[in-house]
Amino acid sequence: PLQNTPRPLSQSSPDANPPSSPPTFLSIHTQQRPPTMPFTELDQAREKSLHLSSGSLEIITPTYSFPKSSIKVLMLEKVHQTAVDIFAKEAFDCIQVPTALSEADLIEQIKDVHILCIRSKTVVSAAVIEAANRLLCVGCFCIGTDQVDLFAAAARGIPVFNAPFANTRSVAELAIGELICLARRLGDRSRDMHAGVWKKSAEGSVEVRGKTLGIVGYGHIGTQLSIMAEALGMSVVFYDIVPKLPLGNAVALESIGELFAAADFVSLHVPNTPATKNMITAKEIEQMKPGAFLLNLARGKVVDLDALAAALRSGRLGGAAVDVFPEEPKSNGPGFETPLQGLDNVILTPHVAGSTAEAQAMIGIEVAAVLSGFVNSGSTVGSVNFPTVSLPLTRGTHRILNAHANVPGVLRDINTIFAQTGANVRAQVLGTTDGEGSVGYLIVDVEKDTAAETKKALYDCPHSIKTRILF
Repeated sequence: PLQNTPRPLSQSSPDANPPSSPPTFLSIHTQQRPPTMPFTELDQAREKSLHLSSGSLEIITPTYSFPKSSIKVLMLEKVHQTAVDIFAKEAFDCIQVPTALSEADLIEQIKDVHILCIRSKTVVSAAVIEAANRLLCVGCFCIGTDQVDLFAAAARGIPVFNAPFANTRSVAELAIGELICLARRLGDRSRDMHAGVWKKSAEGSVEVRGKTLGIVGYGHIGTQLSIMAEALGMSVVFYDIVPKLPLGNAVALESIGELFAAADFVSLHVPNTPATKNMITAKEIEQMKPGAFLLNLARGKVVDLDALAAALRSGRLGGAAVDVFPEEPKSNGPGFETPLQGLDNVILTPHVAGSTAEAQAMIGIEVAAVLSGFVNSGSTVGSVNFPTVSLPLTRGTHRILNAHANVPGVLRDINTIFAQTGANVRAQVLGTTDGEGSVGYLIVDVEKDTAAETKKALYDCPHSIKTRILF
């Protein structure tokens, strides 16, 4: 499928009249090859590297051939100012839009954009990616990447990055807060007071100390929650499909059924995958302790909300806290509906577990940094749909980036190109993804005298998706 994807030309070139003072440059000679396309010779700009030696440390700052100020960044949904500041230091041209865009509007706006920055509400479909004639990369300033067609992006040589760690603490803190609120039925008491009803009672209220918290998904958030829960005097058990080292006194269980049977509180922290869709149905709820509490701050499709509502109405469960839903509004305002509305001891929040000032600031830094790293050096560390590849800068070379379909014989073809062009390869690294539509990604530093010829040959390779000379 990668070989048959249309790959229209997307090529930028330096300004005809460069500024008098030498700016910092970046070359975006991006070519998504159609059957016939003329090759443009490498720009005449020469690399002027600064070499600073301190012991074995050498810092190389290359001079690029395309003005960074011409790199267009489209930032949607109020991406945090920390990201804007990072891009400003890079001298990128940033366009900020405070809301999400519809597919039609995004298709119109994404033309000539090099970097697309979104949060959770903007959908980047295959049609959007097809219209993105110069797009280099996509940054999701959130944890999830469900809103992006990752396969279509990879097929066009576009890596997608996210922020898997930045809001970890914020989500864990909300889980702890909601856990205590459920134990003390604070949502109901607050509602009563707002209605003018004084209802002082200990009925149904318990301490969390001495209770057992079951964590499904012992990743970054699950482990943080584990540590915080133990500090409250709780016992912690967890289940994960991958063996994980328990932190503190937490105990790993062999099955999710064991966890349901042991836990007074069940907190879900799993990704959105086919395996986790409807992970919690009436069948799983029946395995939980009578009166147990369920928290879902993970993904909306993990829990069957109708089954959860029935269990809450019948008293099978003592309460629930839900922050994510199968279908969520695209914008703020009235009209949201869920079968959990109006039920006792149920906390509903509008997908805000990771929405704190601290988390958004860290997300801005984390994603902007990896996007800048990709644009400046070709590093794909942190990408969710591309091979993870990084290569230190090599002095006195030109860097070529090549994304290609990972098919049998492609590595042989690449090595043949190096031999035929006489390229002196100073450094290279190659990575591939697995499964259907597998993509290979090559970073190679070659001597300058053969760089243009080598790039053209890589571009002409029948399995190439995108080829760039970075500097």
